[in-house]
Amino acid sequence: MVEFLSFILTLFSGLAFVFLFKYLNKNNEDTPQKLPPGSMGWPFFGETLSFLKPHRSNSLGSFLQEHCSRYGKVFKSHLFGSPTIVSCDFEFNMYILQNEGKLFPVDYPKVMHKILGKFSLLIVKGNLHRKLRSTVVSFVSATKYESNFLHCVEMLALSRINSWNPISKQVAFYEEAKRFTINVMMKHLLNINLDEPLAFKILGHFENYIKGFISLPINIPGTAYFKALQARIRLSAIIKEIILERRKYNNMKALEGGDLLNVILSNQNLSDEEMVSIVLDLLFGGYETTAKLLSLVVYFLGGASHVLESLKEEHQEIRKRKKEGELLNWEDYNQMEFTQNVMYEAMRFGNVVKFLHRKAVQDVKFKDYVIPAGWKVLPVLSSGHLDTTLFENPLEFDPFRWNDNSTSKKVAPFGGGPRLCPGADLAKVETAFFLHHLVLNYRWKIKPDDPPLAFPYVEFTKGLLLDLEPTFSTFGEHL
Repeated sequence: MVEFLSFILTLFSGLAFVFLFKYLNKNNEDTPQKLPPGSMGWPFFGETLSFLKPHRSNSLGSFLQEHCSRYGKVFKSHLFGSPTIVSCDFEFNMYILQNEGKLFPVDYPKVMHKILGKFSLLIVKGNLHRKLRSTVVSFVSATKYESNFLHCVEMLALSRINSWNPISKQVAFYEEAKRFTINVMMKHLLNINLDEPLAFKILGHFENYIKGFISLPINIPGTAYFKALQARIRLSAIIKEIILERRKYNNMKALEGGDLLNVILSNQNLSDEEMVSIVLDLLFGGYETTAKLLSLVVYFLGGASHVLESLKEEHQEIRKRKKEGELLNWEDYNQMEFTQNVMYEAMRFGNVVKFLHRKAVQDVKFKDYVIPAGWKVLPVLSSGHLDTTLFENPLEFDPFRWNDNSTSKKVAPFGGGPRLCPGADLAKVETAFFLHHLVLNYRWKIKPDDPPLAFPYVEFTKGLLLDLEPTFSTFGEHL
């Protein structure tokens, strides 16, 4: 019996390999031009598990290092269920991003579509993408200068810092960063105060929603993926209910200005489902991306005392020009030049976004190779950030390198082309204002066993515990 079962398993494995071999050969027959070299990995599974193996986010990881060393910066593989071209070539990556709407449209795995929804900015294409994105861009452009938004960000930053217990002297900073950013987003997008019961309900559902993005797509009760799908349904229902409440005013003056929901309600070209998706996209981007950026900055500063000292000096100069208790404004933000350098270096070195999902819609020639139509294309953004031909000592955290303006052309922390992150400016303002009060009031030490990991999204698996020490004998002098 055992021998028979062994024979059956061997037979099925052999048949699976034959079918995959014929399938891949068919792709090669359809594209007689020269494909990039590479390996397609195991039958059915390809090389996805090896590609997604966690590693330090300020490194390429063993999979990309080995493949680039063996095959070059552009190679073929089989990832996420599809034959794939992986690019670690900066020039080609920029070409992919700039031709997103023509040659390389977005192509996220189907399992993510159910979580994101069919109107998510990450998924939609063409005219629909332009319409939804323009709504977000106009809102961000109009509000990032407003004193109401800037004061809201600063007060929420102070609220989080003041909540820390000076006696314990230890903070799980990644969680603190996430609380800060989700609070900013809820107030800025939906005008929901933190002490409202609705805020706690949204937070609970949103945590489950986020966890679904890095879970196995098993849609049965109890799994993270199932919980994420249910969380999106409930979040959508909450946002729709808020929309109905706002419409009861039936007064356009009440919808002018204010939070994002008022802005999109005044846009007659958006359906309710499109409005819900815009809100969820901004909650997700503003919560996760900004929290990761802030955490990366704090982590790298913990190992670079000379950088922290320069950053502190810049913020001391800004504080000297302010009256007692006066809040920060847009002019102060523009004076934070070294702070901008620190943030860009943290994005370059820490790689909040490691790679993007694209697809070739026609055969594309690159150097001596052809990218076949229908193949998945993964531009690996982190590869350019860590390239020795683009950066001197790329494996060092060195914000001073950004004093050279030409460096900005060699990094893509917020993507590029028509899908450049529309909320990038808001993320930088939030990070800069939080850092202002953090560096003026604390110094800290990081734990060596909790580096930022590419999971594939950046994670601090132990919460980024910091040992804090107030920098003034009179605690809270600047708070």
